[in-house]
Amino acid sequence: MAREKLRVLIAKFGKGYENAMLRLAHSCCVAGFEVVYTGLSDPEEIAVCALQESVDHIGITTLPGATVEDFARLFDMLEKKGINNVRVTAGGIFSEEDVEKIKSMGVADFYRGGSIYDRMEGWRTKYGGVEDTEECESLSQASPNT
Repeated sequence: MAREKLRVLIAKFGKGYENAMLRLAHSCCVAGFEVVYTGLSDPEEIAVCALQESVDHIGITTLPGATVEDFARLFDMLEKKGINNVRVTAGGIFSEEDVEKIKSMGVADFYRGGSIYDRMEGWRTKYGGVEDTEECESLSQASPNT
């Protein structure tokens, strides 16, 4: 019996670097996750999307302008909407102090610039996923780093 794919919502806090998000979404797809790719950056919209899409995981890319308050608002919205079984990770560039703050709010892991790609296979093994790269074609064509 095939396992269900882990559904991952890719969102961002801050502005810019669309290519980084596309690369992350494509890598998640190739690793066997079902990707819900969005350019959303508003915490309430991310929480609503997570609920509507029944995701298992939210991956936040932190871009210039991202703040600790963005994460506080996200976790507040997740709680208000009764979403308590969704794992949240983040990555990008944040100070150690800010990383500790967002982890205390509930961010499971923070991946410093690019370190997540080395961990994809481990995620797939730990959280589930299946090989089916046909679904990744649109992300592959959009991402210049593949």
